Amino acid sequence: MSTGGVTERLPRLLSLVPYLLARPGVLITEVAEDFGVTERQLRRDLELLWMCGLPGYGPGDLVDLSFAGDTVTVTEDAGMRRPLRLTTAEATALLVALRTLGEQTGVVDTGAVRRATAKIEQAVGEAGLAGVAVELSGEEEATTAAVRGAVEGGWALRIVYYTAGRDAVSQRTVDPMRLLIVEGRGYLEAWCRRAQGVRLFRLDRMEDVAVLDEPAAAPPDAEPTDTSGGAFRARADHPSAVLLLEPHALWVSEYYPVEEAVELADGRARVRMRYADPAWLVRLVLGLGGGARVLEPPELADAVGRRAREALAAAGPDGE
Repeated sequence: MSTGGVTERLPRLLSLVPYLLARPGVLITEVAEDFGVTERQLRRDLELLWMCGLPGYGPGDLVDLSFAGDTVTVTEDAGMRRPLRLTTAEATALLVALRTLGEQTGVVDTGAVRRATAKIEQAVGEAGLAGVAVELSGEEEATTAAVRGAVEGGWALRIVYYTAGRDAVSQRTVDPMRLLIVEGRGYLEAWCRRAQGVRLFRLDRMEDVAVLDEPAAAPPDAEPTDTSGGAFRARADHPSAVLLLEPHALWVSEYYPVEEAVELADGRARVRMRYADPAWLVRLVLGLGGGARVLEPPELADAVGRRAREALAAAGPDGE
């Protein structure tokens, strides 16, 4: 939900103890930076850890921490000294990202990426898990190779691109700037001549790629995209909506950026999120099959209801 939400906070709490055991007397500011949270949030996590432990909940059963100035040390781990293990799916996703990253130009330490990849592959093998096969289709390999060649050679590209937010396919002429890995997905950052701005294009959404016989010519003042908060960054001028999410749809607040998330006593959540295209949000709500309801704005709620009624009417009395 957020850095304080249950689905993000629990894995962080489970990782904190083995992390702190390996770094006694570590600065709290350093821990917060490593875990990507504020110092205030980290202190809240540490306060909660004091109440975690084994049944019995007496001396020696709970996690115990020692603070000295701005540092923290674990004095009792309550058996939580082992780090989290990756599932096969998680290991596969991580290997895909690492292997792609290792092939990119401009990586600061390619050797470190390759060493990390080898360690994960070894760990997966030692755990007796099913083989982690990372395979791309012929089309995906051709697309990636063409884009990489254009970036390295400094050539312009013509792409046929699917935009999920508008559910539309368009043809663009772009001037490649660099390849990126954001949240485990490959992106081309390029100057889009049609939009007259820098855009990120997901490699797996390129339906066709053609390298043009002309140099890439992004404007000198084209600024790289800040991806520290993910590939999508809502703008202040984007409208916002308030959604009520059912328990089985809480993943929405993890997958999409939200400005506010409030956990309710009945297991549901109320979230506020910004969107660029109302049609996209309508499709998202309808696709959740009753898992979400629009509370604000009323015109968006009306649009969802109208689209739902149209779909039912088109299906006919027998739902066909």
